[in-house]
Amino acid sequence: MKIYKIAVIAGDGIGPEVLAEGVKVLKAVAQLAGDFNFEFTYFPWGCEYYLKHGKMMDEDGLDTLKAFDAIYLGAVGYPGVPDHISLCDLLLKIRKGFDQYVNLRPIQLLEGAPCPLKDSRRDQIDMLVVRENSEGEYAGAGEWLFRGQPEEVVLQTGVFSRKGTERIIRYAYEIARKTKKTLTSISKGNALVYSMVFWDQVFAEVGREYPDVVTHSYLVDAACMFFVKEPERFQIVVTSNLFGDIITDLGAAIAGGMGLAAGANINPEGKYPSMFEPIHGSAPDIAGQGIANPLASIWSVSQMLDFFGQEEWGKVVLQAIEQVMVEKKSLTRDMGGTANTQEVGNEVVSILSKICG
Repeated sequence: MKIYKIAVIAGDGIGPEVLAEGVKVLKAVAQLAGDFNFEFTYFPWGCEYYLKHGKMMDEDGLDTLKAFDAIYLGAVGYPGVPDHISLCDLLLKIRKGFDQYVNLRPIQLLEGAPCPLKDSRRDQIDMLVVRENSEGEYAGAGEWLFRGQPEEVVLQTGVFSRKGTERIIRYAYEIARKTKKTLTSISKGNALVYSMVFWDQVFAEVGREYPDVVTHSYLVDAACMFFVKEPERFQIVVTSNLFGDIITDLGAAIAGGMGLAAGANINPEGKYPSMFEPIHGSAPDIAGQGIANPLASIWSVSQMLDFFGQEEWGKVVLQAIEQVMVEKKSLTRDMGGTANTQEVGNEVVSILSKICG
């Protein structure tokens, strides 16, 4: 029997609550499948850990995590800890340290999911955003000069290497070819005359190796407009770190809300573990109340199963999520229901058993 070793970092706010339901679903899937299982190891890292120890994770945290097949992350961020510390010293540290240069965020209108766009159909909102996850605008390069003086200047430098830009664009082309879908590049070459002009150039260069892939290119502001007005334009999307962060939140809004937003941080070569997470944040205002929506966390479980080569089980988990939303018996209040977090997780497990029964 294959045993997948999972490092669980529940993190902050609602992270422990929603991750518990994702773990519950993984255990149920393993029991139903019978030919693989999961071994979970929990780590207490996050903002509470920082307030006690002055660091977001252990000094040898990355070395410890190397032994795992995947990392399951809840949420990062809490009042009292500056956001740049909570983000850079845990989430970004793992992403960069493990070269998780591919961020996959599905924007898919599942059956039963609420959509704020009038008369939109499921087949019109079905895209996968491939976001560069290791450099770009989030490279952390820059300078703060003359701090506190009248001539104070800050420089935030976007880093776009040939290697980093080409590999993420090639990864997206490969997905588009495999799925026989269109590929759209989103940039801002009319204003960012170095980084985005370079991005556009590399997109065109790599594209010559994929003449079978139909491509489009949009400026990011136009793309945001079309996400809302004509989302059917997009199937596979590739974009930079910052733009990917922004447009996927917009995508989540049109595909059911942040309670359904999941993300995978992938190291495609398998040299390091990949990381899976809901992307809704820690929501400290509702933490501990048992009302957080766990469906994004469960969707990230589906992504994890896909990553492990268990695609059929990944589909079954998504099917169960859809059925929960269609039946509307167990939904949290953000989706118009009255169920608590655990009840939603229990309902997903119950439906899984029925589907596979």
